[in-house]
Amino acid sequence: MAQGKRIAAARASYDRETLHSVKDAVAAVKSNATAKFDETIEIAINLGVDPRHADQMVRGVCNLPQGTGRTARVAVFAKDAKAEEAKAAGADIVGAEDLVEMIQNGEMNFDKVIATPDMMPLVGRVARVLGPKGMMPNPKVGTVTMDVTKAVGDAKGGAVQFRVEKTGIIHAGVGKASFSLDALEENVSAFINAIQKARPSGAKGVFMKRVTLTSTMGPGVKIDPANAVSS
Repeated sequence: MAQGKRIAAARASYDRETLHSVKDAVAAVKSNATAKFDETIEIAINLGVDPRHADQMVRGVCNLPQGTGRTARVAVFAKDAKAEEAKAAGADIVGAEDLVEMIQNGEMNFDKVIATPDMMPLVGRVARVLGPKGMMPNPKVGTVTMDVTKAVGDAKGGAVQFRVEKTGIIHAGVGKASFSLDALEENVSAFINAIQKARPSGAKGVFMKRVTLTSTMGPGVKIDPANAVSS
């Protein structure tokens, strides 16, 4: 009941139908993130695309300037010198056949996966496991690369991968409620700009239809898509 009263009070604190600026939306969401833990600030963007068509797929990676608020555990498929490079860069798990075996046994103690190009045939053995979890390495988002130092650094920093769902929606965490207003605003703006830059050639008409910002336990606040993209 207490939680119900808290959410009701949060919803009453602003006009839920008004389209807000990024700055005002961040302020409203942060002020209503009153749970007993550090809530994640999340964004949902409804796009005017049909991802069933290849020329309307939206995917990529955004490096949040203020980080995500959590340190990702990174697994790297690499051998020899590249394996040593990955370890030096701070990768949590580095391996090849042994890493495949771990995944096949259900040992998934990591959040992100990186691979050198020569390891991709090996990674293919666990594609059915990694794919549905959004962890399959992909050169388009920089997780299949010879530059494992940069890839590990990005993964442990503020790199957030995005991919439009079948319904045309993109979800992502863009920080924590404990972040400052300026830090959250910077992250939200960076993510929205990254989505705009990833607009596919097949997208017609209005690209960003709706943008909503929320916290883990809080109500959503609508952002005005027409004025959300920075120049």
